[in-house]
Amino acid sequence: MKLSVSLGLLLHLRWALGVALPPTLKAIFHKPSLLLHPHEISHIFMSHVWLSGMGDGIDANAREDKTPLITPNAYGVVLDIGAGHGHTVNYLDTSRVTKYVAVEPNTLMHVEIRKLANKAGFTEEADTLVILPYGAEHTASIASALGGPLSVDTIISVLSLCSIPKPEETIRRVVEELLKPGGQFLFYEHVLSPRADIAWWQRFWTPIWSKALDGCSLDRPTHVWVRRATKWDVEETWGTADDPEDHLFCHQVGRFVKAAA
Repeated sequence: MKLSVSLGLLLHLRWALGVALPPTLKAIFHKPSLLLHPHEISHIFMSHVWLSGMGDGIDANAREDKTPLITPNAYGVVLDIGAGHGHTVNYLDTSRVTKYVAVEPNTLMHVEIRKLANKAGFTEEADTLVILPYGAEHTASIASALGGPLSVDTIISVLSLCSIPKPEETIRRVVEELLKPGGQFLFYEHVLSPRADIAWWQRFWTPIWSKALDGCSLDRPTHVWVRRATKWDVEETWGTADDPEDHLFCHQVGRFVKAAA
């Protein structure tokens, strides 16, 4: 792997600091008690990164992969893990999806989720939109908000499983406790590269990258953990055509169908 490629991550970090650090410092100045709550500071920082256009840019870059994954497959009650600004809602077929549930622990993102969801035809007034301030690991709270366990037809994760705590355990619990038998798990994630030289750099950068970007880890074999989560009737994973050979963000796309019994 070229050194210039591996060090290119510094440019992304520099950009993120440039757009999000000033407003984050301003928030701390106005509320010094934030210094006692580093997780809240991380949420503030990430919300400004997303507002700067990063969220829209990532969505646009992934559109060719997300459209065939989500639009023809998602149905019923759809649970969006780590919804961000809720871009997933733009890929949902409203004739097949009865409810969009956005799980996003960063409440600073909720205004944008509501805007996009309402524009797409999902509203809280019509009970077709639910926004939950939880992380994916809070499966009991999510289930309670939806009326009980095994109440989700489709789970979608787009670049979110990279940042959840205890990822392998959380993925298993989400699938076992929330997804109905016969339900689908759809994901578009960056994962640990199969190339040893790239994986080395992913592991090298992850402690720094994850601190800056709200827990995002570059070195998780997420597609492997999804496969292990439960018994599946359908297991499909594939790479993305436009991933460069030398790249720290190695993507995998997946469609899994939970065993009916």
